[in-house]
Amino acid sequence: MKKIRLGTWVFKTKLNADGSINKYKARLVVKGYAQIFGVDYFDTFASVARQDTIRMLLAIATQKGWKIYQLHVKSASLNGFLEEEIFVEQPKGFFVKGHEDKVYLLKKALYGLKQAPRAWYNKIDEFLSKLGFVKSLSESTLYIKGNQANSIVISLYVDDLLVTGSNAKLIQQFKDDMLQVFEMTDLGEMTYFLGMEVKQNDGEIFISQRKYAKEILKKFNMENCKSMNTPMCQKEKLCKDDVS
Repeated sequence: MKKIRLGTWVFKTKLNADGSINKYKARLVVKGYAQIFGVDYFDTFASVARQDTIRMLLAIATQKGWKIYQLHVKSASLNGFLEEEIFVEQPKGFFVKGHEDKVYLLKKALYGLKQAPRAWYNKIDEFLSKLGFVKSLSESTLYIKGNQANSIVISLYVDDLLVTGSNAKLIQQFKDDMLQVFEMTDLGEMTYFLGMEVKQNDGEIFISQRKYAKEILKKFNMENCKSMNTPMCQKEKLCKDDVS
């Protein structure tokens, strides 16, 4: 039985670390929640690096005096090729005149498909392997290339790549290789990632969550509260029967 997945448009405003508007995004998303396991999808996998892997990368870069750079692959999920046969209806606003009743056969993944992250990971994994990167045995999103004197380390987080290493030329060559295959943005030195604000100086990397803290204060209407080093009495004893 042929499966037809309806699509919908999703609009999103992407913000910078300081809360200012970076860009507006519009995506055509397939309603993947209607997919049936074993019929129109099988394995699923998202290339999400563990938090301890990212912390380890920051620690190694600090110890060795390396800079960490960030790359963002545009519309990453659209790069992966599908193994399953999936049909989708024509999206609203883009009907082909005279063929409104026809559907599309997907060759590449769309956002919302359960197998879209897996398809993207397979694509980037194959590409990195061709470049000579070796995948970590304990972390499937961590790749290493070269020796101790000339090494480059890549950490994947879905459509973001953290790149560091001992050789600036190797890093630039990797960026050039990526640009030849994928449409991407070179964000330069890592400054904001997963809610963390990152400042890289010589011999040190400072991490903070100022933006996140401000969002929490705003959520509870506490933006204008006076700051204190110790927000409550150190000797205060609390019990479950206390009533605020």
